[in-house]
Amino acid sequence: MAKVLDSSAVLEVLKPVQDPELRKSLVELNMIRNVEIDNGNVSFTLVLTTPACPLRQFIVEECEQAIKTLPGVENISVEVTAETPQQKSLPDRTGIEGVKNILAISSGKGGVGKSTVAVNVAVALAQAGAKVGLIDADIYGPNAPTMLGLADAKIVVQQGAQGEVLEPAFNYGVKLVSMGFLIDPDQPVIWRGPMLNGIIRQFLYQVRWGELDYLIVDMPPGTGDAQLTMAQAVPMAGAVIVTTPQTVALLDSRRGLRMFQQMQVPVLGIVENMSYFIPPDAPDKQYDIFGSGGGEKTSKELNLPLLGCIPLEMSLRQGGDRGIPIVVESPDSASAQALKAIAQQIAARVSVAALA
Repeated sequence: MAKVLDSSAVLEVLKPVQDPELRKSLVELNMIRNVEIDNGNVSFTLVLTTPACPLRQFIVEECEQAIKTLPGVENISVEVTAETPQQKSLPDRTGIEGVKNILAISSGKGGVGKSTVAVNVAVALAQAGAKVGLIDADIYGPNAPTMLGLADAKIVVQQGAQGEVLEPAFNYGVKLVSMGFLIDPDQPVIWRGPMLNGIIRQFLYQVRWGELDYLIVDMPPGTGDAQLTMAQAVPMAGAVIVTTPQTVALLDSRRGLRMFQQMQVPVLGIVENMSYFIPPDAPDKQYDIFGSGGGEKTSKELNLPLLGCIPLEMSLRQGGDRGIPIVVESPDSASAQALKAIAQQIAARVSVAALA
């Protein structure tokens, strides 16, 4: 008996189509909605688990191929949206109202480009359609305002029901709070642990974040008070470790990684920055200034995914100095493409963890 072209038939043929990351049926996950039939024209809404889904086009094509097996189908129209899942709560940690996922971008040592990765990942997620916030928790070296073109921004402090509330600065689709907004540019921050703990908690709980899919935290290097405060205060969706191929950086990154694991914060993977240098006058050449293959070797030894390798380009540094992230200024560059892919990988892994 020939199948009748109706919404039930469409859902039936789509049942075998799975989300590649979750390995579950799109229909069972309620990712197929609003199926409509009009004289052979099939339309439906595909609801992904993140706006930055790296397999978006693949999933759409799988759905189209399945529907084409039905008789009478002439055209297929797919509207793609996203609903980012909420990370799992923990009984001993307090979440932030309206914030779905809190992510730490960390490194074992300074000078590996952690802030550059954090800023560009945040902007890339915003470009994909996500609602994104960024906490510059590197209290002693707050560089995010400069990198986001917000060096001259002023934080507004308002009186809320529970006391003072900070209004974050905003640029490139990212809400930002930073110690850089609260001190003079030449003023050193000479604080002990309790004061550091206090400002980080203020950035978490006394900021008008609103609704966010992702709150990225640019952590200070090392394994000190800031990391402990963050890991103990809020339920974190995961941490990303940034390193370079250099042996010293890799050794320090392993210590940072172990710290998060001991604090029961899932480590989403490793990002290798400065993987190789691309000279501006010879873009077809690559130079392994800091060695090569270190990130891949470490990821295999620790059984963690290598989320991506970012080349070192002049435009990456220049964009950070000028306050224009490379994913905005040079979106087709090798560095920008690598950072966008890393942002997609992070978002995908967060969704898998939330729905597992």
